[in-house]
Amino acid sequence: MPRVYMKTTARLLTAALVVATVGACKDALVAENLSNPDVTRVFATPAAVEQTIGTGYQACRNATLGTGGLQPQISTLSLEAYSGLNNFEMGPRVGIPRNPIGNSLSSASIFGEFSSLSRAGRLAVNAVNALDQLREDDPSPLDGVLGEPARDLRARSFGFFAIGCNSAWLALYYDSAGVVKPGMATEEIPPLSGYKAVMDTAIMMLDSAIAIANQTTTVTGAAFRTPSAWLGGREYSRDEFIRVVRSMRARFRAGVARTPAERLAVDWPAVIADAENGILGDFRVNVGNNTGWNAGYYSTQIYQDGRTWGQMSLMYYGMADTSRSYDAWLSVKLADRSPFLVLTPDKRWPSGNTRTAQVAASIAPPGNSYNHFPYIAAASDDAVDGTWGWSYYQHNRSRALRFNSPTNSGDYPEFMKPELDLLAAEGYFRTNNFAKAAEKIDLSRVGRGGLPGLVANGVLDATTLVPGGAACVPRVPTAPAFTSTLCGNMFEALKYEKRMETAYTSVARWWIDGRGWGDLVEGTAIHYPVPRQEMNARQKQPYPLGGIGGQGGAARGTYGF
Repeated sequence: MPRVYMKTTARLLTAALVVATVGACKDALVAENLSNPDVTRVFATPAAVEQTIGTGYQACRNATLGTGGLQPQISTLSLEAYSGLNNFEMGPRVGIPRNPIGNSLSSASIFGEFSSLSRAGRLAVNAVNALDQLREDDPSPLDGVLGEPARDLRARSFGFFAIGCNSAWLALYYDSAGVVKPGMATEEIPPLSGYKAVMDTAIMMLDSAIAIANQTTTVTGAAFRTPSAWLGGREYSRDEFIRVVRSMRARFRAGVARTPAERLAVDWPAVIADAENGILGDFRVNVGNNTGWNAGYYSTQIYQDGRTWGQMSLMYYGMADTSRSYDAWLSVKLADRSPFLVLTPDKRWPSGNTRTAQVAASIAPPGNSYNHFPYIAAASDDAVDGTWGWSYYQHNRSRALRFNSPTNSGDYPEFMKPELDLLAAEGYFRTNNFAKAAEKIDLSRVGRGGLPGLVANGVLDATTLVPGGAACVPRVPTAPAFTSTLCGNMFEALKYEKRMETAYTSVARWWIDGRGWGDLVEGTAIHYPVPRQEMNARQKQPYPLGGIGGQGGAARGTYGF
């Protein structure tokens, strides 16, 4: 059974009063100390409480989608994108051999997401506590403090969702964080807990969000619908909201794993249940400079100055190639590798056997379809940096947003349905239901990629290789030398689809999945350390993570990278 946090009351402490005596006056001068936080005063009205709760998810996702934070460097850590620029620490992170994530006074700061997510989670806790206090003090509880009981429950449910979201992203990014939950006193400083404990609490918060939303069916009042501002531009019914929460719960439950052993130990039946009852189409939000919802690096900065900010390294994308150019690329030492044309039957790539043909086929998709994304420009537009990471290709997915000037506005795919289908596919694969796994993989493999189906070709176990013969996709580097490729099996097909379908949309997806699959480049940090600013405030010693031979660095994995 899901763990549900159903506590309904929490006492809030008021800020102290400062009493000063002036000269020999008989009466004391009493004044409020407004420099200290007074949560009771801030949340004294129901409208203020509901407003704060309603911005809880926006604060969570904006913290992870910022241009200047971890998102750009994590994209290069996983080689979802490549850039040799020092901006946002992309160049230092992308280098091979890997360096550790520094955490000293002279290191680049990794504090932004930690601070934003921690503060937003705590603010959501304070808002839920304030709502519970208002409900406890309400002389007419049948009316609801927000106007009707159903509205009270909607706010509580969304508040728990916001707490779960912020806590979950802390658990995905960092090795430790503070655990926050309703009922905490406002001045309480939680000790640091490991990422598993932080994620356990996040899952409990999402369990409670669903349970509380379901309570709205038994009380009087209007039907549960989230205001359009709460989830990025459209209203959601109770059932639709629950599907969003379940989708994210599936993502978080699987994504917290740091190693293949931890990924294998995920509660896959629970992931399957959520994925099969999650969103029915892409969950999108209306992003733009004037909406308060951003899409960060993927939709704006990555297009800055040609392809120097976000090329597509061939390290993983090369698995689409069927011409054996990828094999030749792997067979030479890293410093001597140069770009090649990816020739593939995968329809998500530009077609053609020459660069001229592929340039002609590289037409931006209409609007924000996100169906096809590799883009190849004419040679005259090349931004050659002379390293192994340079290629002819750049992503095409968010061009409609980037060039919708000056607002960079439009619908952004916050959570694409293929990601959920492939979470279910991995769950079925892990539980040996290979037929169901193959069906889920084929949804994008056949439907978007135009590749031969696993089901139709009898690939219904863990070892049979994908169909296509010499033109099979994906072709994966093969042990012991990892300088040539062979057709992948079902699991490699699943991973290829997940990379293709989530690239440049789902924040840190390649990094999060790659560490659990054991696919990252050796020494890549599998999580970030608690930032030095937080450690210093707690009077603890900061520490680095990652790097070859360092603590928290990925082992040499599946592809020998």
